[in-house]
Parts: sequence; C-alpha cells; structure tokens
Amino acid sequence: MNLKRFLWHTLSALTLTATVAAFQSAMAAMYGYIDNDGRVHISSSKLDPRYQPIPPGQTLQPAKKTPSLVALKPAKPVEAHPARVGRYRDLVEQVADKYDLNPDLMHAIISVESGYNPKAVSNRGARGLMQLMPATGKRFGGRQLSDPKQNLEAGARYLAYLLDKFDNRLTLAIAAYNAGEGAVQRYGTVPPYKETRNYVAKVMATYVAASSDDTPSLGSSMSS
Repeated sequence: MNLKRFLWHTLSALTLTATVAAFQSAMAAMYGYIDNDGRVHISSSKLDPRYQPIPPGQTLQPAKKTPSLVALKPAKPVEAHPARVGRYRDLVEQVADKYDLNPDLMHAIISVESGYNPKAVSNRGARGLMQLMPATGKRFGGRQLSDPKQNLEAGARYLAYLLDKFDNRLTLAIAAYNAGEGAVQRYGTVPPYKETRNYVAKVMATYVAASSDDTPSLGSSMSS
C-alpha cells in the first residue's frame, strides 16, 4: 500500500469514527416526558425538571387508557330537508352497503355535518356532504369532495376505518370523526371538548331517530 492510499484509508476511518461519535452523542442528548393528557414532549435539552434522558434507541410511548363511560347531554335529532335527504338516499344506502356500514349512521353524520348540502364548506375548510378535510379526503380516495359520490365514498371509508380502529365503539368513532383519532387516543374516551361532546350527542340522537324502535335511546350514560 503506497503512502497516498494509506493516508486516504486513515482519513476515511477517522471521518467515519467522528460521524458515529457525533450521532451517538446526539442520540444520547434527547430528553422527554409524557404529560397527564398522554402527550409526548421531546427536546434536545433538559428544559425543566420534567424532562428526563431518553436512552439511545428508545422512544416514549404513552400508556393506553381504558375507555370509560361518558355522560352525554340529551340532544334533539337533526332533521335535514326531506327533499335533500330523498335526493341522496339511494346513494347513501349503496355506499353504506359497500363498506358494511349502517345507512342510518351515515344519514346521521351527513345530517349533522352538512344537512345534506353537497356544496357545504366549513370555516376550517371541510367540504361536501360528509364534511371531509381535503387531506382526509385524499387519504381515503376522495379528490373531488364537491362530488357527492366521491365524498360519500371517502367518508364511508373513513368512518369504517374509525370503527375498526376503536373496536366498533360507536361513540369513540363518532368523536374521532369530529375531533380526530389522535384526540380520542390521548383521552381514551370522548375528549372533553364541548363541541365534540355536543356533536356525538347530536349524531347519536339522529341515528336513534332514524333507526328501528328497538335501538337504545339516548340520554343516559353510554359506553364509549
């Protein structure tokens, strides 16, 4: 091995060693903690006594909370305009059947979300019959959310996903549709947001009204 090649190999080894050392140092310098709401906080410095060193290769995972009973205030069913409901009834039933959903549940969410107005746009940018945010719509295959069929298809996929994620706990899935799945995961129940709890109560009341007489009535504590 000539001198030039020897020096090149030596320099490469030193550079690799320095890079690994810097990486290990950076990994060792992470601090974090989990707050009472289950949120994970991570920093590269110890900002206050709550922040503790995180061993290299490990992450902080919040403990799963056991779903609890939530008392929802009684709400009146939301009655969408009969002509609008009739215009989309067949399509709602077709989409619900395709994704193994109860059409009465889809009807309840549509009634509360948009009143069956396919052109509805919320202050936050949610669109269409099932009021999907563009990112959520795209995630579940709906690119033209003003198109009723695409909106219902994407909304049904999203609802089916939430029901599966929360083990068919209906109130949790409905809460996640409003507040986001992350919020429900953090609290392990319907989040303590007034808007979300009112939303769940309205959807459940509308669902009960649209369903058969043997459906349990709303107003008492229900399992989330």
